[in-house]
Amino acid sequence: MPPTLTDLTRAFARIGLLSFGGPAAQIAMMHRDIVDDRKWVSEKDYLSALSFCMLLPGPEAMQLATWIGWRLHGTLGGLIAGLLFVLPGAVVVLALSMIYAAFGQIPLVAALFTGVQAAVVAIVLEALLRVAKRALKSREYWVIAVLAFVALFFFGVPFPVLILAAAVYGYATTRTAAEPLTTPHPYGETIRAVVVWGAVWLIPLGLIVLWHPGLYADMALYFSKLAVITFGGAYAVLAWMSQTVVAQMGWLTLRQMMDGLGLAETTPGPLILVTEFVAYVAAHQRDGVAGGLFAAAIALWMTFAPCFLWIFAGAPWIARLTAAPRLSGALRAITAAVVGVIANLSIWFAAHVFFARVTRVDAFPFHMSLPDPASFNLIPGLIALASAYLLLRLHQSLALVLAGAAIAGAAASLL
Repeated sequence: MPPTLTDLTRAFARIGLLSFGGPAAQIAMMHRDIVDDRKWVSEKDYLSALSFCMLLPGPEAMQLATWIGWRLHGTLGGLIAGLLFVLPGAVVVLALSMIYAAFGQIPLVAALFTGVQAAVVAIVLEALLRVAKRALKSREYWVIAVLAFVALFFFGVPFPVLILAAAVYGYATTRTAAEPLTTPHPYGETIRAVVVWGAVWLIPLGLIVLWHPGLYADMALYFSKLAVITFGGAYAVLAWMSQTVVAQMGWLTLRQMMDGLGLAETTPGPLILVTEFVAYVAAHQRDGVAGGLFAAAIALWMTFAPCFLWIFAGAPWIARLTAAPRLSGALRAITAAVVGVIANLSIWFAAHVFFARVTRVDAFPFHMSLPDPASFNLIPGLIALASAYLLLRLHQSLALVLAGAAIAGAAASLL
């Protein structure tokens, strides 16, 4: 029996408030809550949708949340789940952006979330173990996952290339007979979604370009472009955006951009919410609070409106894609590669949490990040170990683990 809209709203309000740690931790948390605990979505459907969302531009965890809502209660359910996944973090990032723009750096906030960052490492580890257990059911898929990790971690292979290679391999090596489908092709539903959600996204974009040329039009166009072309996972997107915002646009200094990334990593919601920080701080420097609020609204709209378009237009086809044997094989191979992606994200995030200095090595053919062992920080390491014990051995709730880690991090900084 599907959940009521009230149940769905409560579940995603909780997920939105606790969705720390980037896509790996968020995907794991939704899996634990929606698939394992509530059993609203099957394991097979969840992994198929995850593979589909990994192929889309934009924040895959937010799009997966939107798909879950759509699957359970149609367009309204998708809107509720997607918005609740984003809004708590957006409110927090906006508040911190306003404080930052008014008073400069905020070491108190950084100290408070030191423990949260450490706990997120444990959450990502739990995600890796859960997804690997379900996705790697044969030696073939283990090999795909390991190759994906090696390609990303050691050689810096672009994410789209990796996913395409896994899809081609899965498609080419699948020989199973097709499953018959009696449902019609959902052309009408897709066309309606493209028209409606294309208008929701593009009409405001056109109005801003016409009525507010200059900084605000540039922001609307830039964040729309970001929503369309940014394949490659959250960290690839943020690295590319950091370069363009600082070096090309000149909206922020490098120090401001790094502070924004730190805020995004220690607040709930998608990491791409850093676009809200960028827009607010850049506009506040020129036009004050009113300009900052307008720019933040532009960033949010242009970043997330396209996500609803991708899901509502593409989601009706997932069932047909997974029923076709070769396409289903491609999605299974992609899911296996995602395990390697999560492993790479786990190490990347852990390195930046546990070590004060991380060096980028670019010596062909190697392109990887290596931490300086001398810069190891003991406190986050201990908090991460305690969090992993609470999650993996005692099976405590995420809310309890995150709260305890935040208190521990704040107490350690005060001492």
